[in-house]
Parts: sequence; structure tokens; C-alpha cells
Amino acid sequence: MTSERQVAMHWIGGRWVDGGKHHDSINPASGDVIGQYAAGGAAEAQHAIDAALFAFGASSWRKDRLIRSRVLNAMANEFERRSEDIAKVLAVENGKTLPQARFEMSSAPRCLRYNAGLALSDYGRAMSVEPGHLSLVTRQAVGVSGIIAPWNSPVALVIRSLAPALAAGTTAVVMLPGQAAQTSRLMSEVMANVPELPEGVVNNFIGGREAGNVLVTSPDVPVISFTGSTVTGRTISANAAQHLKRLGLELGGKTPMIIFEDADVEAALAKVVEALIVFAGQFCMTGSRVLVQQAVAEHVRAELIKRLSAVKVGPASDPLSEMGPVIDKSAVARIDNAVEEAITGGAKPLLRGGPITEMPLAKGSFYRPTLLEVSDSSLPIVQKEVFGPVLTLQVFETDAEAVALANDSEYGLSASIWSRDIDRPLRVAHSLDCGTVWINDWGTLYDQFEEGGFKQSGQGRMRGLAVIEDFLEYKHIVLKPGSLLETAATL
Repeated sequence: MTSERQVAMHWIGGRWVDGGKHHDSINPASGDVIGQYAAGGAAEAQHAIDAALFAFGASSWRKDRLIRSRVLNAMANEFERRSEDIAKVLAVENGKTLPQARFEMSSAPRCLRYNAGLALSDYGRAMSVEPGHLSLVTRQAVGVSGIIAPWNSPVALVIRSLAPALAAGTTAVVMLPGQAAQTSRLMSEVMANVPELPEGVVNNFIGGREAGNVLVTSPDVPVISFTGSTVTGRTISANAAQHLKRLGLELGGKTPMIIFEDADVEAALAKVVEALIVFAGQFCMTGSRVLVQQAVAEHVRAELIKRLSAVKVGPASDPLSEMGPVIDKSAVARIDNAVEEAITGGAKPLLRGGPITEMPLAKGSFYRPTLLEVSDSSLPIVQKEVFGPVLTLQVFETDAEAVALANDSEYGLSASIWSRDIDRPLRVAHSLDCGTVWINDWGTLYDQFEEGGFKQSGQGRMRGLAVIEDFLEYKHIVLKPGSLLETAATL
């Protein structure tokens, strides 16, 4: 980064913008200051909206599919070129292990290239319903898209919304929180290095609740794509209703990992551990509930205690680390309070885990994996998203009981089924109230297929063909050219 940009700044209208209010960026593994960033508020949000609105009206972006496809492919190339640089910053700022940060980075080029193809293949339709009439349906960009992404996977979650927004022809205002400011800076550098991208088509700024509310309530931003908590999603939905905005919301989850007695239990156990510790459990699809059939429950219980106890917790700088810190000390306290309340409420601590208080990791925000056995699904530890490495275990007898336990949640984002039977997994999958079901797997997502939740896990879909619908309007054009038969009859 050049000397005039030592502070991570906003990138608005193709220019670096510093509002003058600076905050520190903190490494959650050590508590050390790793940089500063410009903290945006209402003024920066409005500046970004104005730039995006001007670009939508003044440039050919919304009408030129070819340039949109070229830009998305160019972005993919640039993200690949800068991948290692961004992964290293992401690991330090976000707390991910370096392999996990690299995995996140690998998703960006794939998503951009898929949407580059979508920009060229999206189309309308035509039909003559009655003689002499012709109807055309075209699809056109809605205007300015507001994209609000969280800190836990900032690259993947920004690109997941931004790529289809650009493919559709909208211009965009992207907001990331301060915990991802240094990553936001590098993402802006990537976009600034794509000469084909018109100024103001993408505008990135760093902000919080005040700035986000400007996006949500502005009449000039007709669509909001948000990833985050269900509580915040409900607030956005209520505030956006004044202008009847389009909303794409991917919200919270409590993914059940269902292990049947005929499963490959060793494979299931390995994936349950992975599903809990990836991103330190700070993932909407974290495998936070294990449901195990009675016949194999004792073995699963003992193995999870052993395997979770052995997880190497440490900073991204240590190549042996399997799980990094949670985002900050307040998250450590919040997670631990939830665990204590669960134990008080009747949960049995099979592995207490908890905050690391031994030096040198005590300086960071580390939390060891925790395993609680519960018999009461109404406990908040089962019903509420913890956003940390806390796993609950429940035992069931029958398929119907497994489905009932899995569905006993306000969330419906994802689930994982483990069984060697041919028919059972599909039968159970059809009965689960969730948007993604993995069979003998967890966490596999493809840009070609939809991702999203049932119930309080959101509305609309990310990825796949459906995602572009959030950013498009349909227009019915009716013509009456007549017919040759009518013309001949008048001669």
C-alpha cells in the first residue's frame, strides 16, 4: 500500500475517500493493532449512493452485457493474482487459519466467472398470444444495489452478492464492518485495478449501523442483499418496507448433523469436527448440533470428546493451528455466558472447553471447542445461534424422531445426513425444513446451485440461477403489428 493510503479508506466513485474518523484494526489472535481504517457514517453512505446512482444513469453499464462479462472475468483474474496477499491479511484480521483464508479466497474467482457467464446468458421471452399481437418480456437492472456483508467471511460473502448484482447491470454500494477493514481495502485495490470497470459502478465503504441504515432506508437503493444475523435481518426488513425494497437475506442457522446407526461413523465424526471448528464456529452453516441414533451414541459421544479435546487452537501464524480465535474478547464472553446458562439450565458438559487463559494465547480471543449433551430442545443453546465452537449432542431412536429434532428450530438454513442406506437419506432430506441438505458430506456449495434458508434463516436465494432475480425487473412490452391475413383482407 502506498504511503498516502496507510489508513484503510473507502473507495467511492473510483477514488479513495478518508472521512477523517479513524479506528484501529485489531488482530484477534494477539490483541495487537495491525492498522487503522476510516470509519464511515451517514455521509460516506450517501456519497457512495450518489456515486452509484450517477454511474447507473450516466454510463452504459446497465445496457452493455459484454462489458459486464469482461469486467467480472477481469475481476476474477485480479483476485487470483492477489489471492495470497489478501489471504494473509484475512487470516491476521479475521483470525482464520491460513488454509481456511486461502479456501475463502478460492471462492471469489469461481463466483465471478460464473456470473460473467450469467451476464451473457440471462434473457427474456416473446410470444404471440393472439393473431396480430406480440408480447415481449425483457429484464432490466433495478438500479443501485445495497450490499451489506459481515466480517466472518468478507471476501466470499461480498462477492457472492456483488457478482450477480453486477451481472444483472446494477451499480453497487458495498458496506463491510470495521472488523474487516483491511480486507476491504485490498478488495477495493483489486477493483481499482480493473480498468474496464466504470467509475462509480462499485463503491466500497467501511461502516456500521448508522451507515447501514442509510442504505436500507434510501429511496435510491431499491434492493438490499444482506448476510448476517436473523435479528438484524428482521430490522432491515422492517425498515426497508417503507420503500417496498427487494430483499435478499441469508440469516442465522443451527445446522443439525444427523448420524444414523448405519452411517460410516468415522467419516461422520471427522466431518462433525470440521463443521464445528471451521472459522472457529463463526459461520452461518456451522455444524452446531449433532443428532445421533441410540445404537452408536456411546461411541460418537466418546470420540467427539477425544477429537475435540485434541483440536490445536492457535493463531494463523502457527502452521499447526487447526482453529483460530473468535473475533474479539466480547465474543469470548458472550459464548461463555451462553454455555454457562445452558449448563445451569440442564445441559451436561461432556467437554467444557472455554476461554484460553494460559499465556501467550490468553492475549488473544481464543475459545476451546465445547460439547454439551442436552435432552431439552427448548434450551437457548439449542435454539439460538451461538456463533462460536459450541456443539450440542442429542440422542434419537427413530427416523421420525430425528426429523422432529432437526426441525425443532426457528432456523432452516442447512442440515447434514449420515447413512449408508440408499433410500433413507433422501427420504429424510425431503422431510427437513431447510434450504441445503448434504448427504454424507458438509459444507459443499456450488455457484451453479441455490443457497439460502427456510423459516427465520432468510428469504430469497444466493448463488445459482435464482440469485440474479433480486437485481432485475421484468417489463412486458405489447406490440400490435397486425398480420398479413388482416392486411390482405383490407385490399
